[in-house]
Amino acid sequence: MLGVRSGLINGLRPALRHNFVHQAVLVNSYRFYTTEKPKAPKQVKKEDIGFAFDIDGVLIRGKHPIKEATEALSFLSANKIPFVLLTNGGGVLEADRVAYLNKLLHLEKHPINQNQIIQSHTPLRTLITKHHRVLVVGGPADKSRAVAKHYGFQEVLRPVDIIRANPSICPYHRYTKKEIQEWSIPPNVAKVSVDDSSCNEPIDSIMVFNDPRELFSDIQIIIDLLNSEFGQLGTKRITGKSKPSIPIIFSNDDLYWANDFKLPRLGQGAVRTAIEALYAKTNDGVKLQSTVLGKPFRVSYDYAHHILIDWRHKLQTGDVNTDACLPELNDPPINSPFKNIYMVGDNPRSDIKGGNDYGWNTILVRTGVYRDGDFVVDPSLPKPNFGIADNVQEAVEQALKANDIL
Repeated sequence: MLGVRSGLINGLRPALRHNFVHQAVLVNSYRFYTTEKPKAPKQVKKEDIGFAFDIDGVLIRGKHPIKEATEALSFLSANKIPFVLLTNGGGVLEADRVAYLNKLLHLEKHPINQNQIIQSHTPLRTLITKHHRVLVVGGPADKSRAVAKHYGFQEVLRPVDIIRANPSICPYHRYTKKEIQEWSIPPNVAKVSVDDSSCNEPIDSIMVFNDPRELFSDIQIIIDLLNSEFGQLGTKRITGKSKPSIPIIFSNDDLYWANDFKLPRLGQGAVRTAIEALYAKTNDGVKLQSTVLGKPFRVSYDYAHHILIDWRHKLQTGDVNTDACLPELNDPPINSPFKNIYMVGDNPRSDIKGGNDYGWNTILVRTGVYRDGDFVVDPSLPKPNFGIADNVQEAVEQALKANDIL
């Protein structure tokens, strides 16, 4: 049976000789990157290192695969080296996202398991006992409702439900009659009719699962609820402006993300910025209090760390299809079995900053948001503490070499 070293020769192309620079790189006179680091102790075992990969800009770009991702992930899976996918994307079920990735990346032989993915809203599963009636915002069609119901939330509302019950709440919405009919629930079920007090129940919280597709109406409804009387749609509070009427949770704060377009696109972080500005404008300058998940925030790295530990255990026991663990938010793992964990991402502001702050090794790839020269243009950008790679395969190769596994 082939060991890890000889297995790589058969499983991957030879390590790139010239792309991963083997000396310090100076950016604006700041030495931020070198591969000339002391190697980890030789007793490091392959199960004692782990990886966390971003998806967009690292494994795929838009609807197209990044070809090196297939070999990198296949090799790790074949050798039972633990890894998870940690993405600020979302809006669909974890199982659906994994099925899509497995097909796009041709991972039929070594498929990603749904227990290996943490989307931006995955940690919200832990809140089902604290939030009963929730407004879920963002995502394609009505898929975010399906996700929230799958997590266990009892009553899940969408902005389109509110528009169906109250058409004048946002007269310039772009929903078609067919979309309203297919994506909404009846007003007597939603219970959000502002003209019928017997059919207008308060909403407990707002959860932004993904980038809004109907931005103007979503923002209108969110601002209405933040300034309402205890979450009662169609009301306006008189006092208590120091905090929003009901909690709002943003599943990520990505200002930019990478797709097929040659420049990064605005993400949920831009939506948050707009909501914060409008809230301040309508509340005498008071800053919006909110909860923000996703990268670069520690809460999501804690959650991902638990999932990575759990996946390592599943690989060792063979119970890979049992349900993933359900860690509490802001509950860091104790006595982690990993000696080294590598965060591989394309976005300095989220992937790299979060990994650095959390104490992981960070590798920045050139296949997404980041462009050479970005650190010259903006010296304040968080810099990777391990290195910069052309792609995810190269990043994995260098991490394995540093641990004397390759």
